[in-house]
Amino acid sequence: MKSRYRVVIIGGGVVGASIAYHLTKLGWTDIAILERSVLTAGSSWHAAGGIHTLNADPNISALQAYTIDLLSEIEAESGINIGLHMTGGIMMACDPDRWDWLKGSYRVMQSMGIDDSRLVTPEEIKELCPLVNTTDLLGGMTSQREGYVDPSGVVHAYARAAKKRGADIIEHNRVQSLNQLPSLEWQVETEKGTILAEHVVNAGGLWAKQLGRMVGVELPVTPMEHHYLVTEAIPEIAALPKEMPTIVDLDGFSYMRQEQHGMLLGIYEINHKHWQMDGAPWDYGIELIQEDTDRIMDELALAFHRYPVLETAGVKRWVNGAFTFSPDGNPLVGPVRGLRNYWVACGVMAGFLQGGGVGKSLAEWMVEGQAQADVFGMDIARYGEFASNREYIRQTTGQFYSRRFIMTYPNEHLPAGRALSVPGAYEGMTAAGAHWGANWGLEMPLYFAPEGFEEKPSLRRSNAFDIIAAEAKAVREKAGLLDISGFSRYEVSGPGAEAWLDRIFACHLPKAGRARLAPMLGHDGKLRGDLTLLNWGGGRYWIMGSYYLREWHMRWFEDNRADGVALRDISDHVSGFSLAGPRSREILQKLTHQDVAALPLLGCTSMDVGLLRCHVARLSITGELGYEINCNVAQHATLRRILLDAGREHGLAEVGFSAGNSLRLEKSYGVWSREFTQGYTPGATGLDRFIAWNKRDFIGAEAARCERDGAPTRQVLVTLEIDAGDADASGYEPIWHDGKMVGFVTSGGFGHTIGKSLALAMVDREASAEGTVLSTHIVGEERRALVIPASPYDPAGAAMRA
Repeated sequence: MKSRYRVVIIGGGVVGASIAYHLTKLGWTDIAILERSVLTAGSSWHAAGGIHTLNADPNISALQAYTIDLLSEIEAESGINIGLHMTGGIMMACDPDRWDWLKGSYRVMQSMGIDDSRLVTPEEIKELCPLVNTTDLLGGMTSQREGYVDPSGVVHAYARAAKKRGADIIEHNRVQSLNQLPSLEWQVETEKGTILAEHVVNAGGLWAKQLGRMVGVELPVTPMEHHYLVTEAIPEIAALPKEMPTIVDLDGFSYMRQEQHGMLLGIYEINHKHWQMDGAPWDYGIELIQEDTDRIMDELALAFHRYPVLETAGVKRWVNGAFTFSPDGNPLVGPVRGLRNYWVACGVMAGFLQGGGVGKSLAEWMVEGQAQADVFGMDIARYGEFASNREYIRQTTGQFYSRRFIMTYPNEHLPAGRALSVPGAYEGMTAAGAHWGANWGLEMPLYFAPEGFEEKPSLRRSNAFDIIAAEAKAVREKAGLLDISGFSRYEVSGPGAEAWLDRIFACHLPKAGRARLAPMLGHDGKLRGDLTLLNWGGGRYWIMGSYYLREWHMRWFEDNRADGVALRDISDHVSGFSLAGPRSREILQKLTHQDVAALPLLGCTSMDVGLLRCHVARLSITGELGYEINCNVAQHATLRRILLDAGREHGLAEVGFSAGNSLRLEKSYGVWSREFTQGYTPGATGLDRFIAWNKRDFIGAEAARCERDGAPTRQVLVTLEIDAGDADASGYEPIWHDGKMVGFVTSGGFGHTIGKSLALAMVDREASAEGTVLSTHIVGEERRALVIPASPYDPAGAAMRA
C-alpha cells in the first residue's frame, strides 16, 4: 500500500471493481481499491447474478445493455471465468394491462437501439421453457442478451483487469475516517495507515451510509432483505436439451433461472423488510440473514402455480441477503455538491447488471468532466436534503421494493413520502378539488376535480380526460390560475454577478426590467439547462427553472462559481401563481394601481398586487397572454384568494399541470428531461436560436460553434400529429419511416384546443420535413404520425403578444 494515490475507491464489490477497471482503461492507473474484508464481501457474493436489458429509464436500459456486452470482454481480458450463461430471457404477463405495458416496452427498447427482443405467445413461451404453466398467460417478451453470471467471478475479473493496468487491490483494510485537508486532498485513515488521495469514491455498498456520514453526507440508501431459494436437482430440468432461459414472472413477483440441474427462484415480496437501516455492522461479511418463509408464502404459492415442478422439488439452500436500495431503486452516482472530489457510486441494487454502466459513467465523469450518456436517472443530485430523512427513506424504499414487479401507470401517483412539502395555498386548493402529484418532495396540482372523484390508473386516456380538457379550455378562452411553487428560483447578485452570468449562459443577458429564455451549456457544448433569466434591476437577477433540478443546477453553479458573486437558492422562500389567458390582464389590473398593459412581453417588475408586493413577469408556459406573479411563501394563500376574487366575474378557473402539458404541446414548447437533456445539443433541439453567437466567451462556446459550423445534426426536434385511438404517446415510442426506425417520441399528449393527439419527437433530418408521413407505436399499436409545423395552435403567437 502506498501513502498517496490519485484515486481511492472504498469498497471491493462489483461496483468498486468496475470503477477501478474503467478508470484504468481511461488512463488513470494510480488508484487503489480499499476493501474492509475480501473482494465480494457484502452483497456481491450472494447475488443471484441475473442480467437483463429492461429498465423503466431507457437511458439506464442502454447502460445495462453496455454492461452485458462488456462481460465477455472482461472475461477475456482478465483470464477469469465469470460463469457467463447467455441463456436468453423471458418476461411474462397474465394481466391485460401488463401485456399492454410489455408491448409498449418492446417498442421502447427498439427506440433505444436494443434490437434483440421480440414479443412471444404463450405457446412460444411453453416451447422455450416447457416447465412454465402458461394456462393464464397472455404473452411475453423474450431477449437474447439475458442470462446470468458467477458474481464472484465477475468481481475478480474486473479487479484483475484493473490490477493488470496498475491498480492496487488492498483487502482487510477498513477505512476509519475521511478528512479533507486545506489542500483539498483527502486524508484516508485506514486500519493499515494513512493514505492521501486526490479523489475518494464511496462504493461502500452496505456500508455506504457510514462512509457518507464520515464526510457529513446522509445518503438516501438503506439495506433491505431479499430472498431466493435453490432447489435440489429436478429430473425435468436435467432432461431438457438445453439450459432454460431466465424468466421474470411480473404478475407472480418472482424471477427464475436454472442452477445446474435445479432451479433458482427469487421473490420480491409485497411484505418487505428493512435491515440495518443505518448500514451494516462493520464486522458483517460473508454472511446471510435467517430466511423468513412465512413472509413470502403468498408469492411462493404463485411460483408453485407458475412452475408446477416445484411441488415435488427439495430446497437445497435458502439465501436471504441484504442489498441497498435508493428511493426509486436506481443507483446514486456522481460528485457530491460541496465536497470537492468526493464521489459516490452506491445503491446499485442490480450490481451485476448495472455495474459496468455505472463504472463507465463515473470514470468518464472523473476523467473527462462529464459522462458520455445522460445519467441523470442515477445522479445523486436528483435528490436533495429532503431525501436524507430516515422516515422518507423507509417509506420510499419499502414502496419501491414491494412494487418491484408491480406496474406503475403513467397517471398513478404513489403515496410514500407524501405530502412532504406543500405550497402555502395547499389547504385551499385541496378544498377546491386539487389532485396532487409530487415534484422533488413538493406537492403540485395536477387538476381540479369534483368532490369524490378518483382517477383510475390507466395506460390509456384516463377518466380525468374531460376534466383536463375543461381546464385547458378555460385558459384558452378566459383565464386559468396555476400554482407555480414548483419552479426553482435562484437569486444572483454582487459586483461579479453580470460577468458570471454572461459566462454561464449562452445568451445575451436581459436588460433591467426584462426577462430572457436562457440556454445553459456544458463544457462539451451539450445542454445543461433551459432556464429563464430575469433582471430586476439594481444588479439583482433571478434564474428560474425546473424545481426537481435544484440540487443538480446548484452543483453546476457552485462548480463554476466566481469571486464577487452572491448566489442563493430561494425556491423555498418564493412562491407564486401563473395567471394566463385572454382575460388575465383585466384580472391583474383590478388588483394594482400600476399600468399592467405597460408591461411588455418578457418584461418584469415589482408590482403591488392587493396588499402584497410581488415580482411579476409577463411570461406564460401556455402560449397565451400571461403573468407569473411571485410572492413570499407565507403570502401564497393570500395571493390565491385575491386573484380568484378578482377573476370570478371573468371566468377565472384553477388549473393544474396536466392541462399545462396539453397547452404547451400545442405550442411545441419543450421541457427538460424530455425535449431537452444533457445528452442533446442546441442544434438538435432548436435552442441554438437563443444563443448569442457574437458573445466572446461562454461555457461551451467552442463546442457550440463547432456544431454550428460543422455538418448538421443527424436528428432534429419535430412536432407530430398522431392518428391515435384511446391512448396518446408519452415518451420513447419509436418513430418509423418506410419500415426504418428514424427516431423516437420525446413527449406527447392530447391537444384539447385543436382536438388532436400530439407529440414532440427527435427524428432523423431526412424524415423531418413538414408533411412527411411517419408511424409510431402507442401502447404497442402502430399509429400514423404526420410531421406538422411547430406550434399548431396560434403559430404566429398573437395570443401571447396581445
